[in-house]
Amino acid sequence: MLRAIVIDDIDAIRKKNIEIIKLNCPNVAIIGQADSVETGITLIKQIVPDLVFLDVEMPDGTGFDLLQKLKPINFKVIFITGYEDFAIRAFRFSAVDYLLKPLDVSDLVEAVNKAEESLTKEVLELKLNTLFSNLERPKNLQKLVLKTAEKIYSVNIQDIVNCESDKNYTTFYFINAPKLVVSTTLKEYETLLKPFNFFRTHQSHLINLLYFDHFIKSDGGNTIVMKNKSAIPLSSRKKEEFLTLIDTL
Repeated sequence: MLRAIVIDDIDAIRKKNIEIIKLNCPNVAIIGQADSVETGITLIKQIVPDLVFLDVEMPDGTGFDLLQKLKPINFKVIFITGYEDFAIRAFRFSAVDYLLKPLDVSDLVEAVNKAEESLTKEVLELKLNTLFSNLERPKNLQKLVLKTAEKIYSVNIQDIVNCESDKNYTTFYFINAPKLVVSTTLKEYETLLKPFNFFRTHQSHLINLLYFDHFIKSDGGNTIVMKNKSAIPLSSRKKEEFLTLIDTL
């Protein structure tokens, strides 16, 4: 059983969310509620919950401010936000769970089930520190959390050279680090990384245009050579888009 509290400044929304959680998450016991950053901090210190459902925007600050004031974090967090705003991308890159208002029951149950997973204090800190970094640093310095079979890593997006798909797995190659294999599809990472100058060259390949070196056209097919000398195939249907794109670099 997860001992949980709900922090939201709007009374009606907070009560509604508590009702939804109680109806759909029998593995969660709501043991308290708060309506601001300051009352939330006081409550967390008093009852030390396992899980906090945390609103992002409140009159006296944000949920991020609350966590910064409580470091080190000894509880799991599910953020709740009313807008698909700047924070959503930061959540996704940092592998931190979030829910949109109004709560969707299936998303809620999935997030709570994930919260039941046994995570070490170090993993929780890594995810939250990555989140804070993504909220504070310039776009080209953002970080991405990657979970392999053995460990969880926080990597700099700018250090990724290319990604290669193998069914439901994706291999990440870096400019100065060993490769990492994660059990997530390339499509998901394409969605995350496209705004950061990444391009899907082929069904199985995604490249960081920062590391593009040169292009080879031959009868056997089109090949992109990266600065680390790796050769990446370019599909025929992607060729025109790619050539147009590199002209703008």
